[in-house]
Amino acid sequence: MAALKKLNAFYAQSGGVTAVINASACGIIETARQHKDKIGKVYAGLNGIIGALTEDLIDTSKESATAIAALRHTPSGAFGSCRYKLKSLEANRREYERLIEVFKAHNIGYFFYNGGGDSADTCLKVSQLGESMGYPIQAIHVPKTVDNDLPITDNCPGFGSVAKYIAVSTLEATFDVRSMAKTSTKVFVLEVMGRHAGWIAAAGAMASTKNLELPVVVLFPEVLFDQEKFLAKVETLVQKFGYCTVVVSEGCHYPDGKFLAEQGTRDAFGHAQLGGAAPVVANMVKEAFGYKFHWGVADYMQRAARHIASKTDVEHAYATGKAAVEFALKGHNAVMPSIERVSDAPYKWKIGMAPLSKVANVEKKMPKNFITTDGFGITEECRAYLAPLMKGEDYPPYVDGLPKYVTLKNLAVPKKLEEFKL
Repeated sequence: MAALKKLNAFYAQSGGVTAVINASACGIIETARQHKDKIGKVYAGLNGIIGALTEDLIDTSKESATAIAALRHTPSGAFGSCRYKLKSLEANRREYERLIEVFKAHNIGYFFYNGGGDSADTCLKVSQLGESMGYPIQAIHVPKTVDNDLPITDNCPGFGSVAKYIAVSTLEATFDVRSMAKTSTKVFVLEVMGRHAGWIAAAGAMASTKNLELPVVVLFPEVLFDQEKFLAKVETLVQKFGYCTVVVSEGCHYPDGKFLAEQGTRDAFGHAQLGGAAPVVANMVKEAFGYKFHWGVADYMQRAARHIASKTDVEHAYATGKAAVEFALKGHNAVMPSIERVSDAPYKWKIGMAPLSKVANVEKKMPKNFITTDGFGITEECRAYLAPLMKGEDYPPYVDGLPKYVTLKNLAVPKKLEEFKL
């Protein structure tokens, strides 16, 4: 009897990239290469799931072991990502059928999708459709989101490094304001990512500790914005310390649901386009008290800062990528490797497994016991949760003062099907 043909794997990166998403890619590709008897090639989608629809596949087997290993310390998406949400099966079954056609044409039996909640939903649908079309696909979702809002998993790869960056930035900016407060800036406002969940904003509060109390105010999406209470808090801190720093989540909103930062436009997923909460807040303070201020938006810098990535985060990202392949080889389908916390101090964790039916379209927000009663800070429970996720340094190699990051060749796989228009 002839030996069964080995199935190839497809990997894609989705949504906003992170400082460690490539570490997950490294975990997937290196682990697959260790199982050449069971997995053929690993193809990556050029610019995420779009690459599968347009049959723009990248042959990762053309990359050296050294180049793939370098992904572990390289930020952003090595194969390109996208904000492209597949519609429901009922609304556009053709897109899902196209995916199966491409998978068939290239003998792909494993689907690894590295992203957030929307990606988990897509992964689940692909698995279901593969079954109904008679071409089963083992679809494994690999968690990734700086927002830290996926359910079941203790935390999301990508978050720990952003948390570290924001905590350090808040600490350093607050030192700057402190030194200038007598004759110049009294208030600095830092805007961070987080549409509905305030995990990133919470990290800013980590700059203030028992050994070094700093005046930091946090504005969470989970807490309805009360301008009067906020201004009173700022005034109290400035009177006590002479200055203060405000960390505002882009998702901070008024009681009527309107975002402080809403621009009136929407992104590819239909979400309100945000950006501009920092100047709104800073001007509130200026108009109320006349304080001199500065503001900044962390934007891409917070999620691209591999130079200051958390060692814990890098390890989580690689481990979930590795586990995804191991799950697939064991026959699992429509699941996601999760991170299970065993203890806080010392920090211990292990890999678990979550069904996509309980992950897709579910958003994890900050629990109430993580936010102080006044709504402007974090509790000791929150500190215990955040601290280990930010710990450890995993510096990339440096050349002439700059990090040495890898750029892959990303050689294309020859196309076999007719052109597909999005």
